[in-house]
Amino acid sequence: METKTGIARKTVAVDGDVRLSYLEAGNGAPLVLIPGWSQTAEQYRYQLEGLADRYRVIAFDLRGHGDSDKPGRGYRIPRLAADLQNALVALDLRDVTIVGHSMGCSVLWCHFDLFAAGRIGRYVFCDQATCLTRNPEWTDQQVADYGPIFTADSVVETANALRGAGGVEATVGFLRSMVTADMPAEAFQWIVDMNLKMPRAAAADLLYNHCHQDWREVLPRIDRPTLFIGGEGSLVPHSCMRWEATQVPGARVEIFEEGEAGSHFMFIENAGKFNALLAGFAG
Repeated sequence: METKTGIARKTVAVDGDVRLSYLEAGNGAPLVLIPGWSQTAEQYRYQLEGLADRYRVIAFDLRGHGDSDKPGRGYRIPRLAADLQNALVALDLRDVTIVGHSMGCSVLWCHFDLFAAGRIGRYVFCDQATCLTRNPEWTDQQVADYGPIFTADSVVETANALRGAGGVEATVGFLRSMVTADMPAEAFQWIVDMNLKMPRAAAADLLYNHCHQDWREVLPRIDRPTLFIGGEGSLVPHSCMRWEATQVPGARVEIFEEGEAGSHFMFIENAGKFNALLAGFAG
């Protein structure tokens, strides 16, 4: 299927019989976009439309997300990382500039840990903490550096709420904390609708797994040009994005200010600046 904007929807087989849906536009060097928890490839529409004149832009729906298959298994970060490797190999993508947003960063950190950076030329990590769940013994500085937004109790509470009868309401409340107050109601509803393409039970399982990962020791081993992006108005503390950039040799960091729609979804709310950053970095 091809959309009116020249964006084609395709599928690729991973993990045997599981098919991932992805959107593709343009030609040239590959730019691969990995969405976050319960997000979809469609939410990268402004990158697919805005960067296809110079790159082959590919955005994946992860397992269980968007229009991809929704098997009753595999809602763990390592499985999503293995799915990504399967897809990169199947599509023979090499020297990729790869972008992870939110949980997509965790997928990329796990992918590097498991498979190294053989097919990756450059990394962009957008708005994700290395540790989402706070250790009560951490100092204030460690909390600022590692960026946790959950406690052990709140992870369980959030996952249970997503799985329960009020799962849709819990999703809406969670997403509301990720956007600016200026986001139009129609645009916010679109984000909600995209999220709800993932079954809430699977979303709960994945969030629980995601919140119990720790990627701090992976960062210093990353051996590719790297850009970190954060937002002053994001629920993810921008202090942790600055710290992460100090952990990867030679990495750059860019923080969207609050006045620049520096929310968790800055790639939607300020797509012009975000696309310019990607193009400047990818070359």
